[in-house]
Amino acid sequence: MTQPLLFLHVQDPELIAQLLQSDIVRRFVICKSQPDECWAEQLLRQPCDLAFIEIDNLEQAQYELLQQSQVLAGIDFILVSNGTPDLALDQLMRCGAGYHFRQPLDMNSVLDTIQDSYRQLSTVVVKRKVQSSDLDQFGLLVGSSAAMLGLYKTVRKVAVTEANVFIVGESGAGKELVAHTLHLASHRADKAFIAINCGALSSELIDSELFGHVKGSFTGALRDHQGVFAQAEQGTLFLDEVTEMPLEQQVKLLRVLESGEYRPVGSNKVYMANVRVIAATNRDPLQAVADGVFREDLYFRLSQFPVKVPALREREGDIAGLAYHFLAYCNAREKQQKQLSDAALSVIKQHGWPGNVRELKHAVERAFILADKLIEPEHLLLEVATPTALITDIPADMPLDELEKAAIFAALERNSGNKTDTAQQLGISVKTLYNKLEKYQQES
Repeated sequence: MTQPLLFLHVQDPELIAQLLQSDIVRRFVICKSQPDECWAEQLLRQPCDLAFIEIDNLEQAQYELLQQSQVLAGIDFILVSNGTPDLALDQLMRCGAGYHFRQPLDMNSVLDTIQDSYRQLSTVVVKRKVQSSDLDQFGLLVGSSAAMLGLYKTVRKVAVTEANVFIVGESGAGKELVAHTLHLASHRADKAFIAINCGALSSELIDSELFGHVKGSFTGALRDHQGVFAQAEQGTLFLDEVTEMPLEQQVKLLRVLESGEYRPVGSNKVYMANVRVIAATNRDPLQAVADGVFREDLYFRLSQFPVKVPALREREGDIAGLAYHFLAYCNAREKQQKQLSDAALSVIKQHGWPGNVRELKHAVERAFILADKLIEPEHLLLEVATPTALITDIPADMPLDELEKAAIFAALERNSGNKTDTAQQLGISVKTLYNKLEKYQQES
């Protein structure tokens, strides 16, 4: 292997000195950008293995040039900025799976990242660190806790393989962001990433959504439709809440995973799938197997490599950092300077966050709208919700089984069709819920 090349665009003399003094950087051939030329154009002309770029504001012309050329999709890259939210920089992170360090820098982390790049120059790389409010970012994931740094390492290693990945984590913890980061770090990054929520589809539509259909194959099939396996061809297919898929379709999915073959509804033509499958669930998949709602053979087929996404309460130190991170982006978007009061920050740290990162993000965004300059605890709207009746205006003569049926469908609607969440709210097992839904379908 030829000695790897490092493209340096750094203006801070102290940072340059720290980089050049390190043993790992001295293993690279170093190409420094010329101050009188556009560094983005130089990067296009200069083939390299790793680009280390100090940048505060990305000019639109530079962003468009890098995006159109897709140069960052094929190399390691590390961005360093002053921490001010910048939409162009965020968009640039989607051009590849890059690390973005914000000041003040932890040089040990920077050098560790360069070390990782040096070790894996034969792979498409995912990197680490985006700091907004002192947090790191890896791909689309944000956090500096030990739990997240461990997740970053795991994702990076499995991303460059073709193994099917099964992501397990609570609702709102960021399972789709993990899946998308896996895609960005893979050899399929320049192809499509297609996500589908298996728990939000009716059993009548799943075949069509997965495999497509031809015109006239059933009532309402007015035109040919591409299923997600075709849409994700050569890319990545993300099956969210896969444990909520009806058993009949689980058999068909297993057949595709084993043989690679699928056939659109109403078609006689067989297609071969070339996709990387990533699945996810917000429940214990083995418990779903025990409950009889998830096939064991499908579980083992999907979980060649299991990944656990930590709940927010398990990410020590990240809660306050994420609150500042989301607030910083609200301020940048609206050109405001709103702040968190000490009392509000204390409430944020003490809250249980059952909805995880998603709940925290929405709480900060709501508080940003409600507050004038300083966000106080009352702006967060974190009061524990009081239970409300599932059904109002119940007729006095409604039979008990009809009342139960109405309660189930009302809960399903509130949970956007997610059967796991619905069963938990109703205090029944998922298997019981499936049995009742099947009964209602036979009665209709």
